[in-house]
Formats: sequence, structure tokens, C-alpha cells
Amino acid sequence: MSTLPTRPQILSVRPVALSAPGRGHDLEVRVTAPVTGTDLPVIVFAHGFGQSMTGGDPLVDHWTANGFVVVQPTFLDAKAYGLTLDDPRYPTIWATRVDDLERVIDDLDVLLTAVPGLPSRVDTARLAVVGHSWGGQSVGMLLGARVLDADGHPGVDRTDHRVRAGVLLSTTGLAGDDLTPFAREHFAFMSPDFSQLRTPSLVVAGDQDQSQLSTRGPDWFTDVFHHSPGARALVTVHGGEHLLGGIQDYDSTATTDESPERVDLVRRASTAFLQTELGVDAGAWSAFIAAGVEPVGHIDPK
Repeated sequence: MSTLPTRPQILSVRPVALSAPGRGHDLEVRVTAPVTGTDLPVIVFAHGFGQSMTGGDPLVDHWTANGFVVVQPTFLDAKAYGLTLDDPRYPTIWATRVDDLERVIDDLDVLLTAVPGLPSRVDTARLAVVGHSWGGQSVGMLLGARVLDADGHPGVDRTDHRVRAGVLLSTTGLAGDDLTPFAREHFAFMSPDFSQLRTPSLVVAGDQDQSQLSTRGPDWFTDVFHHSPGARALVTVHGGEHLLGGIQDYDSTATTDESPERVDLVRRASTAFLQTELGVDAGAWSAFIAAGVEPVGHIDPK
């Protein structure tokens, strides 16, 4: 009788609450880590609109199995909070997301204590951020992206130089005529400037990801690759829609392009890229490229 391969054990603690005066809710966070290992690097993972710290297990399980600690904040747009467009916090909710990420990074030492024995096993200098969809825009700010104001001028610089690398999954593109009238009216913050995004980053996009917020096709989600100097490569997922085959959760009812092969491509690409950029395995990314990703996707280096 065949047996399944042994997978590393992990520990996950949630919620870990950080005080956030003026936010309306404490900032709740999930911390997930492998049971063994030392000098563990850290990924701060930003969820997409309406999701929460409980999502992303197909990615989180793979990252932790490969020696990463994953920290996941829940943002105010989570469905559980029920915020609407009429909420006075909504116009600046995009900036609150960035504030939340900064608070998580500032208080990493506090968060890690939630898992017994973990702080002494973590190298917090090896820090990366990963974001999906709106989460991609959020972490993009820490990597150097900015939001253009109504006059087209770049807004405040939120670059966090503690962050050494990033992965941008299904991240929204440029604004102007590329946005639908509804998006221009309600989501003024969806007006990025990628020209100062200089932190080494990997961009992942699905070639069937058609956004209802954009007048363009799936190539809209590749803008960050083409317009940021920090983007090192673009991984295109063939047949991939917004959830890239099902990265949000296992057996997701929201996934319309379910594919274990697509999810596996996203997992392996993000892991290899971050292992190399964080100095865990210098050859991981080059080995991933050499192995090839066809027919599930293709890689465009810069």
C-alpha cells in the first residue's frame, strides 16, 4: 500500500490582536510557522477584497512547508466587518490597509510570541510581502508604488526598506481610461504610479483574468511588471482567472478556474523567488526557471 509523503508539521495561531486606536477594530492577525527550523524568513501576506486572515491556505501551507513564517492581517474590508461605501472610513480604507501592514511589521516581535518558542527561530531581517488583488496594491506601496492624486501627482511615499522582496498576485493596473466609470467614481485610490517600485518583485497574472473594474483585458494585471523597475519577472498562468486556479482556499466555491496545476505553479514560483531574494537558497529561482513551467504557464524575465 502506497503512503503519502511526510509533510512538515506547522503551528497556526489566530487571532492575535494588535491595538489599533482610531481604526474601529483591533488589528487581528494569524501567525503560521513550521514546527522545526531556525533562521526562518517571514512573509507578510495581504488578502484581497472581502477576504481575511483565514484565506490563502494553499499558499500558506506550501510556504511554511518550505521554511517560511507567514503573518496574515485581516483588513477592514473583510466581509465579517460589513463596512459599506457609506462608512466614513471607506474613502481612506486603502491607506488603512498600508497602515495595518506597517503595524504588523513594527510589531513582528510581539506577533511571533504567539507561537511558543518561535521568536528565537526567526530571522526578521529576511522579510518579504505578498499580496493578492487589492492586497497586491497594498503591499506594492511598501515596495515603492504610490497613488496618484486628482491632479496626477504621486502621493506619499510608503516604501518600507525593511522589506527585501515582494510577490504581486493578480495586482490591478493603471487608471485613467483603463478604469470603468464605476471604478473611477468609487475607487479613486486605484490610480497607481509604479515608477518608484524598486524593491525586487515577482509579478504573477492569469491570462484569462478579466476585471469588471477595467476597460482592458487580462493584460491590465501585468502593468506593474511593465512599469516598475523592481519587477524581476512575470509569471503568466495559462487559463488563470483572478484566483489563479484556487489560491484562496481548498475546494473554493468562488474559484471559477480551479486547477491544482495552476495553484502549484503560483506556489513554486513565489517560493523559489523569495528563497533567492531573501538569501535562503541562491539557486532556487534559476533552478525554477531552468525546469520550465509549460504548459501551465510561461515566464518573462526582465
